[in-house]
Amino acid sequence: MLEIGADKIAFVILRARDYDHGPDGRGGRNAFELRDFIADMTEDEQAELTAVMWIGRGTFDADDLEEAISTAKAEKTTPTEDYLMGEPHLADHLEAGMEALGLTPGEEEDDLLRG
Repeated sequence: MLEIGADKIAFVILRARDYDHGPDGRGGRNAFELRDFIADMTEDEQAELTAVMWIGRGTFDADDLEEAISTAKAEKTTPTEDYLMGEPHLADHLEAGMEALGLTPGEEEDDLLRG
């Protein structure tokens, strides 16, 4: 199904929440960590992360995952980290996308918070 693991998506969700609620509205150090983490993903993982966000946002249905991934690859014009970090409610959309795909972000987020 997805090359990107739920743990990576959960990490992005956590950092995106920190980024959204940072001291100056830009997340401070968390912004750099989030940007670097996304930039270091493979092209396939970046496309899948974008697709999960689109599904959570309602742009695509969960049944259209492959189409969403293909579209993310074909329509990429800016670095994925810039695109995603400019998306309002990124964490919420990723969480909703994971749920729509039957992935459980809650468990992954809990593991990351404890780790």
